[in-house]
Amino acid sequence: MCRAWETFLVFLVLYTAWASPFEFGFLQRPRAPLSILDNIVNGFFAIDIVLTFFVAFLDKVTYLLIDDPKRIAWRYVSTWFAFDVISTFPYESFGSLLHSSIQGYGIFSMLRLWRLRRVSNCFARLEKDRRYSYFWVRSTKLLLCTLFVIHCGACFLYSIASHYPDPSKTFMALTDENWKQSPLAVQYNTAMYWSITTFSTTGYGDIHGVNSKEMTFILFYMVFNLGLSAYIIGNMTNLVVHVTSRTRKFRDTIQAASGFGQRNNLPVRLQDQMVAHLCLRYRTDSEGLQQQEIIDSLPKAIRSSISHYLFYEVVDNIYLFHGISNDLLFQLVTEMKAEYFPPKEDVILQNEAPTDFYILVTGAVEIIARVNGVEQVVSEAQGGNVFGEVGVLCYRPQLFTVRTKRLTQLLRLNRTTLLNLVQANVGDGAIIMNNLLQHLKDSEDPVMKGILADTEHMLAQGKMDLPLSLCFAAARGDDLLLHQLLRRGSNSNEMDKNGRTALHIAASRGSHYCVVLLLEHGADPNIKDSEGNVPLWEAIIGGHGEIAKLLAENGAKLSLDSVSYYSCLAVEKHSLEALKDIIKYGGDITLPDGTGTTALHRAVSEGHVEIVKFLLDKGADLDMPDSYGWTPRGLAEHQGHEDIKTLFHNHRPVEKKPERIPGTPEFPVMGKPLMKHSSEPTLPHSGEVPLVQEGGQLVVSQRRKLSNFRNSLFGFISAANTGDDGGETTRSSVGGGAFYPSRVTIRSSENGEIGGKVVILPNSMEELLKVGEEKMGFLPTKVLTREGAEIDDITLVRDGDCLILARDP
Repeated sequence: MCRAWETFLVFLVLYTAWASPFEFGFLQRPRAPLSILDNIVNGFFAIDIVLTFFVAFLDKVTYLLIDDPKRIAWRYVSTWFAFDVISTFPYESFGSLLHSSIQGYGIFSMLRLWRLRRVSNCFARLEKDRRYSYFWVRSTKLLLCTLFVIHCGACFLYSIASHYPDPSKTFMALTDENWKQSPLAVQYNTAMYWSITTFSTTGYGDIHGVNSKEMTFILFYMVFNLGLSAYIIGNMTNLVVHVTSRTRKFRDTIQAASGFGQRNNLPVRLQDQMVAHLCLRYRTDSEGLQQQEIIDSLPKAIRSSISHYLFYEVVDNIYLFHGISNDLLFQLVTEMKAEYFPPKEDVILQNEAPTDFYILVTGAVEIIARVNGVEQVVSEAQGGNVFGEVGVLCYRPQLFTVRTKRLTQLLRLNRTTLLNLVQANVGDGAIIMNNLLQHLKDSEDPVMKGILADTEHMLAQGKMDLPLSLCFAAARGDDLLLHQLLRRGSNSNEMDKNGRTALHIAASRGSHYCVVLLLEHGADPNIKDSEGNVPLWEAIIGGHGEIAKLLAENGAKLSLDSVSYYSCLAVEKHSLEALKDIIKYGGDITLPDGTGTTALHRAVSEGHVEIVKFLLDKGADLDMPDSYGWTPRGLAEHQGHEDIKTLFHNHRPVEKKPERIPGTPEFPVMGKPLMKHSSEPTLPHSGEVPLVQEGGQLVVSQRRKLSNFRNSLFGFISAANTGDDGGETTRSSVGGGAFYPSRVTIRSSENGEIGGKVVILPNSMEELLKVGEEKMGFLPTKVLTREGAEIDDITLVRDGDCLILARDP
């Protein structure tokens, strides 16, 4: 809306540029319809003055948009406000007050030419707007400037003639002695004719300056015109040269390329490729081949964003980069260079050095092999394919020639850049190498099979430039490569991005020699990955008994805090052998995890009768509730497992020999537990207090759930506001949920220390006195301690206190 208003005002300024000089030169007083139009135009500019107080502006120092009304008003008032008001004022209202010798109407109307700055600003904006041709915008500006100067010259010359005392001694009299009686249009045409012939320095001689005033004005007018003409001619020359220079430069380049080819007797096909490439560069002056030049001229953050938007999805779908981290993928996309190739142009030559590989974005290429000196098309690649990667990663000469079939856009990645990025992302480098090897394995081409064998041999010898990790070697089961890496000083406990070590991977895959090598070089057999798994468990769940035995002989064991997790996981995988191995290596499969869930709970949920029977035989408690209140027996009833219910009914508890368990460890849940029954309604407790083994005896568990709230910042704030010191209450608690009431002994002051009653401590002193009346047979009025001190608040009484009931004398 603002831009449309400014454009409308520009057209009004063009009217003012014609009307103001015309009124100055040809009119002595206001004349309709020009005077009416002037007032209408002035009204629009008066409205613009008001609107300017509400339009934000761009601060030239900070380059911030200022929308503060006070700052907007102060800026306008202190700059152009006075000029805008003066140029808008209706001068005809007071022009009659001036002396008749002063041409007040015309002089004051010239002040409105102040508005021409709007036209200048408009053309400055249009010249920078890529939607408009710079050539035509500039040409239009120069044309309007020329017409304005000619018009002003004609008006000034006519004004001089009309105010000269002798009309017959003016340039107007040279064409008509009674020129003042001629129509105004004829007079204006004559003045314009002489102005334009003077401006162009043509000088036909039919009209010339007659009196001294006209000659003086012509003198300055011609000097001004010389400078203006030089400016216009210079600008037009630059515009024409700019248009033709590209064509001339292109012709010179083509001629030089053709001459080079002929002097060196290059093959015709190669000369055609050179010319085609240069022609494509000329046709895509602002796009295409210059796309990368444009991107390189921008800041790095903007370049990265553009590359990510244009090419991230394409690169992500390349087989070579499947599974790598987003960080490395983003870095790779940023470093790739976009290039265009015309049809029939060679991108890669067979047997050349492997410096780059390419990703095909659009277009198509032919894969060509030279056999006995004859080129044969092996295959064709479309958008989304990659070529040249085998030579770059295996560092061997390029295997094929790659030639474009049509206009093709490619992404080029330099080998050095790739290796530098992979150096900082070793795990991703292993993934890239694995993807390449798998691609070579899947290929049916005998050449690719041979490359695969050579590459694996180079890997075993440690001759690859890619930074390889122990995890990569263990995943491939390559004990030779693993041995090379360990000899070079690689950390035997290094982890991948999932926290797994090479020992985890080797144990899970059953790679016996890899496990032996890692243990010999100091690998920790009890190290945990990010999910809490140890190598021994990887061997157990993978069914690699020999590996498990080897690890156990070298100090591997199942940690006490993870046995319950392993047991539940074995049940989920329906692996009875894994449960047996847990027992074999010292684990107790009947222990609950942190939520109270046991392997028996999971087995019932899975409906696995054989595992349920095995767990019962090993002493699993079928009445142990979890944190939701479910017992294995209750789950079997709820889920309708008749076979399991029968097992439970016929089961007789197995007496287990008491084993000493060091401490009372917590059993955190590791990984994602299977909780088929977690959303079911809670069954009522049987009222039994949980028992745990401690010191070889079954005792009542006094443990309660720990809360870190009191030690947190919110806990401190809450305690400060409520006055809570975090102490325990006077009521005793067992098992973290059931409260035992406090008990006290009450005696009569009349009986002294003899006899008494043990009663439950009530909630108030009045109730205590009432209980005393019922038990003692008299009406007590106060409660005393053994020392005779009177108690007036029930909260002062503790569990096990002896109270003396007395009455006032």
